[in-house]
Amino acid sequence: MPGIDEPLLGAGSLDDALGASLADTVRGTGASVGALYLSEGTSGVLRLVWLCGVPAEFFAPWQRLPPAGPVPVADAVREDRLVWIGGQDEMARRYPRTAAVLPYPFALAALPVTGVRRRWGGLVLMWPAERPRRVTPRERTTLTTSARHLARLLDDSDESPTLSDRPRLVPPEAVTRPARTDLAASDYLERLPEGAVSLDLEGRITFLSTAAARLLGRGAERLLGTRPWESLSWLDDPVHEDHYRTALVSRSPVAFTARRPPDLWLVFELYPDTSGISVRVTPRAEHPADDPRPGTARRPAPAPTGRLYQLVHLAAALTETVTVRDLVELIAHQILPAFSAQGLVLSVADAGRLTVAGHHGYDAGVVERLDALALDTDVTPAGDVLAGGTAAFFSDPAEMAARYPKAPRLSDKEAWAFLPLVVSGRPVGCCVLSYDRPHTFTADERAVLTSLAGLIAQALDRARLYDTQHRLVHELQRALLPRALPDLPGLDVAARYLPAGHGLDVGGDFYDVLRLDDTTAAAVIGDVEGHSVTAAALTGQVRTAIHAHATAGATPDEVLACTNRLLADLDSELLVSCLFAHIDLARHRVTLASAGHVPPLLRLATGRTEALNVEPGPLLGIDPGARYPVTAADLPPGAVLALYTDGLVEIPGTDVGRTTRSLTERLATAGHDLDPHHLLDRLLLPASRGGQHADDITLLLLRATGTRDVRRPPDTGNRTGRGPRPEAHP
Repeated sequence: MPGIDEPLLGAGSLDDALGASLADTVRGTGASVGALYLSEGTSGVLRLVWLCGVPAEFFAPWQRLPPAGPVPVADAVREDRLVWIGGQDEMARRYPRTAAVLPYPFALAALPVTGVRRRWGGLVLMWPAERPRRVTPRERTTLTTSARHLARLLDDSDESPTLSDRPRLVPPEAVTRPARTDLAASDYLERLPEGAVSLDLEGRITFLSTAAARLLGRGAERLLGTRPWESLSWLDDPVHEDHYRTALVSRSPVAFTARRPPDLWLVFELYPDTSGISVRVTPRAEHPADDPRPGTARRPAPAPTGRLYQLVHLAAALTETVTVRDLVELIAHQILPAFSAQGLVLSVADAGRLTVAGHHGYDAGVVERLDALALDTDVTPAGDVLAGGTAAFFSDPAEMAARYPKAPRLSDKEAWAFLPLVVSGRPVGCCVLSYDRPHTFTADERAVLTSLAGLIAQALDRARLYDTQHRLVHELQRALLPRALPDLPGLDVAARYLPAGHGLDVGGDFYDVLRLDDTTAAAVIGDVEGHSVTAAALTGQVRTAIHAHATAGATPDEVLACTNRLLADLDSELLVSCLFAHIDLARHRVTLASAGHVPPLLRLATGRTEALNVEPGPLLGIDPGARYPVTAADLPPGAVLALYTDGLVEIPGTDVGRTTRSLTERLATAGHDLDPHHLLDRLLLPASRGGQHADDITLLLLRATGTRDVRRPPDTGNRTGRGPRPEAHP
């Protein structure tokens, strides 16, 4: 396969055919930039394989993208739709992280590349700033057709596409370039008094006139093939490089003024197209009013603009990581490609040892040997790096062996960057980036990696705290809920608890099912106010009290009344809603008492479903002398009783009545498959699709099977066959 900068030699292979098709798409749609991403398979990670119209460094932050990443192409692939961004303001509103790295005016389209066999990846196209903000139906069709053509190439090929570490570039010749007569053009430019310079898409000088060399103060032989901001010290400023980036991305003319020491002011006018940038250089007589005076001390050389934007992007991404796993995936998918690295070992300092928290690009055997090393180990430089707080860079194995002769060769990596992770003087871990080949670390790479180490350290410290808290919360929540529901002949039972998607998700909802004797059972569901350790403690007390009173033979109203007095004695500021159901399996009856809880749903075997009109008493903990009315209803064989908490129906911005009716309809139209576990999936589907929930959600389903061979005593209140008509008792 050709190198990333080699031109296409035809479309003999699938890879070359994809590159040629991308070039055709850029030309046919009038775009200035094109990028093709392919999925890495089961992981769903999107890898940039072909790029047209800009240097690879422009897309460095997006060479590998997680499937749920906050970028347009990830959304397009995940949701299988066109994502259109009409301008920079819309980009800043919808994708602020991307806008921070590309603060230029342009329009963007991202489309899924979906074939018959699979969803292969995504296509990204960018247009100059002057393009209309809206996409027309005809343009939408053209874009979709282009993406389908790429998918068809992948579907029809017997080859597998190559997923290399860096994207291949479609050279300008693969798009379009008008025919020209170089000698005549050169003669014409030499006759003009102003300077003329030509830059390729990488920013390198490919031509400059004699007047331009004179104005720039350096001979053509020393400037050709260089970037102006690298070969001319007085242009070495991120502001000047950013003008080039703006012209390249927006495809719009850009002009700026710069001072060539000691006092020659030059105006640079940039005119970009698909093949490069033409620059007109003219002298300016007067000094700009807002420029520094001649002789002002020059500030230290800054990092290149691309690196600065890259650091902004990665810093924003690091602030969004939550767990250690998130952090490892971010480093593997975004930081490694940005620095052309292939390996990662992230270790945390714990009890005097370095424990591997995550890795990428290493065999399990190597990771096992690196795990749990002492902080003062001489197996790797990690101990010295943490002790001194200074990063260490090794460009090849010889340099590593010279500085650490006792360090064994554990892998086939050939260059390493050891980054100390320190927070407020406290070592929290070490991050090692490694390379498959020798790699010389430039000054700006060392500076950016050292800066990133501080950000990674903060992210790791936060993530470890979150993971510890989440583990504690999970264990505490498990203790508050029943480990298993009892096996009750004549009654099928299933329950599911979905915690709130934010904050300290402990406490809140609770449920239980109790076997009282051979023919009776009890079910309870409730909701404690708040999500905190205090709420969790109160949840445990309420659940224990209900269990004790129910198994002692108390009636539903007595169970709630006794629990209510307990909460009043505890003088808790938190309130509790609760619904208690006593189930007589022999008589096929259910008796309920409610303390301000949402009413249950009852579905008969015929499919008729409605909310039971259970008269509620006050919430537990308000009035020590409160009484709780009792409601009874038939529970014939085949009937399903659904108890749930308000989180299932109380959705912000949605009418509770409408969501309750929707829940009732889903239960009524469940068909003949009334297995409680399958019903849970059906009834909770909308909540599961939403991801995070504003409140806990608990659903408890009880299905009367009627399989017990128990003679039913006479019951003058029998209403079987006439629907769930409850009766209330004071």
